[in-house]
Formats: sequence, C-alpha cells, structure tokens
Amino acid sequence: MFVDYAGQTVAVIEPETGAVRQAQIFVAVLGASNYTFSEAAWDQSLESWIGSHIHAFEYFGGVPEIVVPDNLKSGVSKACRYEPDLNPTYHEMSVHYGTAVIPARVVKPKDKAKGEVGVQIVERWILAALRNRTFFSLAELNEAIGELLERLNNRSFKKLEGSRKSWFETMERGVLKALPAARYVLTKWKKAKAGIDYHVEFEGHYYSIPHEFREEEKKRRKKRRKKRKKKKKGGVTNSDSLAAFSASLLARFFIRKENG
Repeated sequence: MFVDYAGQTVAVIEPETGAVRQAQIFVAVLGASNYTFSEAAWDQSLESWIGSHIHAFEYFGGVPEIVVPDNLKSGVSKACRYEPDLNPTYHEMSVHYGTAVIPARVVKPKDKAKGEVGVQIVERWILAALRNRTFFSLAELNEAIGELLERLNNRSFKKLEGSRKSWFETMERGVLKALPAARYVLTKWKKAKAGIDYHVEFEGHYYSIPHEFREEEKKRRKKRRKKRKKKKKGGVTNSDSLAAFSASLLARFFIRKENG
C-alpha cells in the first residue's frame, strides 16, 4: 500500500463564522490493482496520519504486507536512504496491524511512483470534480469524496479489461491480512528528562516517575566520571565508554499517553 497526501487542498467553510479552512487530502493505493482510498483531514498531524491509515485498512477490508509512505514528518522521524527512523507511534501502529512500513528512499522516485500516480488520479477525477462545490463540514466533504471514489474504483480501464475494483477482488482481497479484533488506540511518545523532583512534563502536565530513573541517572554519571579518570591515566577509550557517556547526558525514557 502506497500512501501520501495530495498537493491540492479543499476549502471548507465554517458555517457560524464564515472562516475558511483548507482540508488535506490523504491517498492510499494498493500496488497490484491500483484500488484507491482517499479522505479529507484537517491537517497532516500524527493523529490525522494514523487515523487515515486505519480508515484505509478498513476500507480495503484487510491489511497489506507492506506500507510505503513518503518521508513525511508525521511518519518518519529521520529520513535516510537505507535505514530511516520511524515515528514510534507509526511503528507501534504497524505492529498492531501486522504490516511492515518501508519508507520510500530519498531521491528514489520509483519507490513511490504508485503513490504519486494515485495522488494524480485523485486530483484529476475527484478533486477536480469538487472544485465548484461548497462544503461546510469535513463530514460533508468526505461524503462527496466517498461517492466519487466508488465511481473511480468501478470505472473501466481504457486499455485493459476490468476496473480497479475487479482487479482488487481478483488479485488482492484474498491476500490481505485480517484486520485485528480492535482498532489501534493512538499513543504518543516523548523523550523526557527526570527532574530533581521526580517529575516530567508532557503537553503541559506533570507526571511523577519511580525514583529508580533518578538513581539510574546518578549511576550513569558516576560511571562517566570513572571512565574519564581512566582516560587521563591510559589515554584509552572505547565504544562502551562512549555509549555510557552518551547515556549519562540524559536519563531518558518513554512516556505513553493513550487517547481513548
């Protein structure tokens, strides 16, 4: 499954104030059939990114073996040609659904060609058809997208027999993994440093932590000083001492916040 956001947005008018917001358009395409899913979201935040993946899996009625995103910051913490770092939440979501996330490699356009073509098709056959319509809610916009999406997937190919829907039913539906019993519950991760009062801050709130984290920091700092003394005597260092030094800078741990 190839996933990306369209470059075009769709205006949504707030009925009470008349304010205009631009909705982002998420696109997911299956590799063999080009069977397509699309929906609008208010932004490209982590919450919207994960939510749209979940909706895509449910629309397809199963989970593909591999998901190929572009190097969007919501999904990829650090882009790399060989081993990109996934956002911890994105990784956890992929584990929950039993799929592997393999981001498109930097400056390798063929890696994401299917996704880019899918975006172009959505822009041409769905967004273009909506350009003269006025929407007053995200739900109204997504209802219109859903109607045009069904037409797109059932539309016959010009040079080949069948449609995206028929190819999907023939080649891909049977090989998708089953959806898990429960939806993934969004979890946010953050690296934090334990304060002297054994509290950490997360989104404006403070949480107490076990004192062991503070003790661990002291031990690591003590180990760092010991290593530095050895260096003065023998002038020798190694990867273990460097790792200890790096670990001693911050006593880091993950905080999880589940949004029910």
